[in-house]
Amino acid sequence: MTLSETRFLDVPGGTIAYGVTGPENGPLVVCAHGMGDTRAAYRLLAPPLVQSGFRVATVDVRGHGESSTGWASYAPEEVAKDLLALVRHLGGPAVLVGSSSSTAAGPWAAKMAPDDVAGLVLISPFVRDAQLSWFLRAAQGAVTHSPLLWTMYYKSLFPVIEPADLGAHLRHLKATLKQRGRMAATRGVIAPTPVRWTEPAKDVRCPVLVVMGDRDPDFPNPEEEARMAVDLMAPVARLAMIDGSGHYPYQDRPEATTEVIRAFLKESVSA
Repeated sequence: MTLSETRFLDVPGGTIAYGVTGPENGPLVVCAHGMGDTRAAYRLLAPPLVQSGFRVATVDVRGHGESSTGWASYAPEEVAKDLLALVRHLGGPAVLVGSSSSTAAGPWAAKMAPDDVAGLVLISPFVRDAQLSWFLRAAQGAVTHSPLLWTMYYKSLFPVIEPADLGAHLRHLKATLKQRGRMAATRGVIAPTPVRWTEPAKDVRCPVLVVMGDRDPDFPNPEEEARMAVDLMAPVARLAMIDGSGHYPYQDRPEATTEVIRAFLKESVSA
């Protein structure tokens, strides 16, 4: 399920696992997945970007995949520091691609080190904290303690189209999440709150592409949520809605999603 040979980078507090492929002189793109996932989430997006001349690094966010466990914090500003360390290690600047929870790290990185961040692609970002009833909070607690329940929830995020290899990816996630410390990392992403990126959003100056599936079940109104994200970073941000897509457009509508991301990348950095 991995995209390329796993490499490791030591950063303060632990070790980050990543893979990189593409031409050494290609513009760098660094992809970070959402909570409870691994860098294999980008198995359908990375190859066509590499074919277009980009050097693509996919990262196991701290505590996930093959990265080390037991981190003191999973806050987006800390994840941003990990991504910036990788960008510098590989020779940036880079366009940072985030998905779901990891989108929160992008604006922090762009604020902390604008010279290292050439652009941001934010896929399915959360702008508002979900207001959960006691029942939904209990359900969230159960899901984030069980690899089986987590993979069932993950499957529900493809309400229209399921990737042909979704079953294999779910088995990969379930096996990974059974490892000691992985579910704790998943819970850590949303503790105490998943939305922290709106604070630095006003300071983002690089080009930004917000990508959202119009059938994303994580939002009552996906397009409204996406437009709120764009408004926070106006005038540098733009929106691409993916028809018939759920929470992971780069998995259920990879061709359409790749097309809009590739166009943004070629406009933002020369390939």
